[in-house]
Amino acid sequence: MINESAYLKLVDDVFKRIQDACEPVDPDAVEAVAAGDVLTLTFRDRSRCVINTQRPTRQIWLAANSRAWHFSLDEASGKWTDDKGRGDELFATITRIVEENAGETLRWG
Repeated sequence: MINESAYLKLVDDVFKRIQDACEPVDPDAVEAVAAGDVLTLTFRDRSRCVINTQRPTRQIWLAANSRAWHFSLDEASGKWTDDKGRGDELFATITRIVEENAGETLRWG
């Protein structure tokens, strides 16, 4: 398991990447706001996607559309993948949620 300072740096990078991907999108369609260990995407209809850290397990948790995911870092690939074995990847999951809720496509840099 990675140490806490490395984990927090990775999470900061993830949050910044998500915010950067949302930046060119119409803010009425999706707004990204970070507060502490939580990043919230709020959509036009006021529904939300909540992304938060889970320091004890070194995971990123995501909740949206009455579903929840727990993403762990695969250190070999550098990808955050869902721990339920479905093969869900964090950024692909967020892209799908934004498309479903805002009709917008995120571009990842």
